[in-house]
Amino acid sequence: MVDTNYIGSIVKILETPNQTVFNNNIPVTQFRAQLPQFKNNTIVNLTFWGNLAYDVANYYNINDYILIEGYLSIRNKPNLKNLKKVEITVLKVYPYFLSSKNRID
Repeated sequence: MVDTNYIGSIVKILETPNQTVFNNNIPVTQFRAQLPQFKNNTIVNLTFWGNLAYDVANYYNINDYILIEGYLSIRNKPNLKNLKKVEITVLKVYPYFLSSKNRID
């Protein structure tokens, strides 16, 4: 069986990774990223847990491109009607380097 909400994509980091500590000293890193493959440049929220959260917070910065794999979820904003928030819980991350000829921008 195939997981229909599993996604792999290249994203551009839009803001400084924000690291917090959850229960039992589990690090969580969250930030917004852009999916530049789409014409309207979709913005998504990325969440990283555990050791991966620590690595992302320390090694990646704004405007870096990364290749991610994880689970996609769509959540409704409780105070705003019909506004949905796209979130990806990332399980794997890889650095992605672009040459000047292959820029996505």
